[in-house]
Amino acid sequence: MAFIDEAQFNIKAGNGGHGVVRWRHEKGKEFSGPSGGDGGKGADIYVRAVRDVGILGRYRHVKEFVGEHGQDGMRNSMHGSDGKDLIIDLPIGAIVTNTTTGKTFSLLTEGETVFILKGGRGGMGNEQFRSSVNIRPVESTKGKPGEEGDFSLELELVVDAGLIGIPNAGKSSLLNELTNASSKVGSYQFTTLEPHLGALSGGFVLADIPGLIEGASEGKGLGHAFLRHIKRTKMILHCLSLENTALVETYKIIRKELTEYDPALAEKKEVVILTKTDLVTEKELATAIKKIEKYNKDIFTVTVYDDVSVKKLNDKLVKILRAL
Repeated sequence: MAFIDEAQFNIKAGNGGHGVVRWRHEKGKEFSGPSGGDGGKGADIYVRAVRDVGILGRYRHVKEFVGEHGQDGMRNSMHGSDGKDLIIDLPIGAIVTNTTTGKTFSLLTEGETVFILKGGRGGMGNEQFRSSVNIRPVESTKGKPGEEGDFSLELELVVDAGLIGIPNAGKSSLLNELTNASSKVGSYQFTTLEPHLGALSGGFVLADIPGLIEGASEGKGLGHAFLRHIKRTKMILHCLSLENTALVETYKIIRKELTEYDPALAEKKEVVILTKTDLVTEKELATAIKKIEKYNKDIFTVTVYDDVSVKKLNDKLVKILRAL
């Protein structure tokens, strides 16, 4: 499923409720004194980071968010209720800019909550104006408007694990089986032209990253489009198809491209996944594992045509991600 990575909203905090002019009514006294209550405070606005890369899709047709207004004051000195604060959920990795003020901040960790707009103060009722020289005040004040601003949002993809490998390594098919994604699958190179996302059990997010070829670090093929996104992942899932007769050479090419683009990429946690095990015999699989073990001991095997195989891989990946 392709993701939305940009959005613009107008956001307004709640207005404060108005103070009111009211009078106490006691038996035998029509106006016993002022009793107008204060208005409630308008809702403040917050944004919160959630582990849901698809949440921007829910806002596709949303142009503005408005906080709840404070309630007007009431008789018998009763204050109006405050507006309930509004929390806007955004995906982890969102960069939010208040284009009205120029202030920018990033949401980088799950649950991180940032205050962005203050609700208006409630107005004062006439009871607040009572004094020894003003025993029957008729003054009250209106509530203040809440703060308002135009906000732009840009999503820098932050996922838990990225599926990498040369074209046709089985990444898209594996993503579809491990998650609820619907990444395009085909038998030709570069069927994936942008990252596709899906969620493992436990809320961990996987990305199917565009296929890498030799020279990508220099801009060949999808080049930097691939490497830019994999830079933001916590763990690399390096897919090698068992229909490939040059596993070691292919593995080395990918590792070389990662290192040349950014040495930090080569230091990320990496798991090798040998895909399409249904195409080889047990002896051939054992030989392939032995070859790759010289470079990486964390090797898993899978075929998307075996639910048990997929479930076993899912459980292992979740366990690793929880430990990171």
